[in-house]
Amino acid sequence: MKDYERLLNGNRDYAAEMVAKDPDYFKRLSEIQRPEFLWIGCSDSRVPANEITNTPPGEIFVHRNVANIVIQTDSNLLSVLQYAVEVLEVKHVIVCGHYGCGGVLAAMSNHHLGVVNKWISSIKDIYRFHRAEVDGISNMDERAARLVELNVCEQVNNLAKTSIIQRAWKVNKRPDLHGWVYGLKDGRIKTLCDMPAGSAIDPIYQFDNL
Repeated sequence: MKDYERLLNGNRDYAAEMVAKDPDYFKRLSEIQRPEFLWIGCSDSRVPANEITNTPPGEIFVHRNVANIVIQTDSNLLSVLQYAVEVLEVKHVIVCGHYGCGGVLAAMSNHHLGVVNKWISSIKDIYRFHRAEVDGISNMDERAARLVELNVCEQVNNLAKTSIIQRAWKVNKRPDLHGWVYGLKDGRIKTLCDMPAGSAIDPIYQFDNL
């Protein structure tokens, strides 16, 4: 059996198991999508949103990229964000990073990694802004873990800078923003930061014509 065929066989087993438990399961799932949460996570295969939060399909709208970055020029992410906020009307947007993130580790190095270097350049900026704190940590694993945390909180702030979030806060008083980090070694999620709808941000980032 070829490697990819294992995935197809697994899908058949999954579908059969779900129908055996509930004959109408897929029918109901196909008719409506009303998740309350948008999850912006890392592409790392070890951090699947549904599994680590023990939630069934249909409850979390998911966007993933390397190192869970929110960039104002990323039309992919902004399209997901707009759809989630304005169409699905999610109540919460979660940025979830994870300890041991390869993107963050790469940003701490000077290795040339091709196009990846362009993507993680904003994490290098975060490192530069917090260099004294991060470099003041002697243990390398702890140093990287701290930058993972700082990156998550910075991406939450980047969400608040978007016109999509600011307009939703003004008109609909939602969504709340959350920064979380997942531990690969213990499977636990840690809360890092929260921005309730309407939270104050630096005036330089505020739009006055929404």
